[in-house]
Amino acid sequence: MKVFFDTNILLDVLARREPFYADSAKVWTLAETGRLEGFASTLSLPILFYLLCRSKGKGIARKSLGVVRDIFSLLPLDMHVADQALNTEMGDFEDAIQYFSAISAGVAVLLTRNPKDFPGDRIAIQTPEDFLAAYLNE
Repeated sequence: MKVFFDTNILLDVLARREPFYADSAKVWTLAETGRLEGFASTLSLPILFYLLCRSKGKGIARKSLGVVRDIFSLLPLDMHVADQALNTEMGDFEDAIQYFSAISAGVAVLLTRNPKDFPGDRIAIQTPEDFLAAYLNE
């Protein structure tokens, strides 16, 4: 199963943000162990780097991005995705890029902590908690 990880899910794990860490880490581990195919947008890298530098320092931020690169297939931000994001009614441009990147990769699920920020008409939008409940019941 192809699953797209929104930036906030990656950050939950890398920064061990509570109370979100446990469920996000469980889904991350499914990607890390090959039980699902994990995807993320390359747009997440500079966002993660900036936030992790502020909270953990530059060295840890660089190592963390290497881990993300090793586990997840990073999707390019191309003109098609940018055009779709620019022409959507979605309220947040970064969310729109994440959403259209996920669609372009043909993923089944986009994981986020903010499902209400994404339209759910083309792919499933789930929190890690909801995804785990559905995944573990299959």
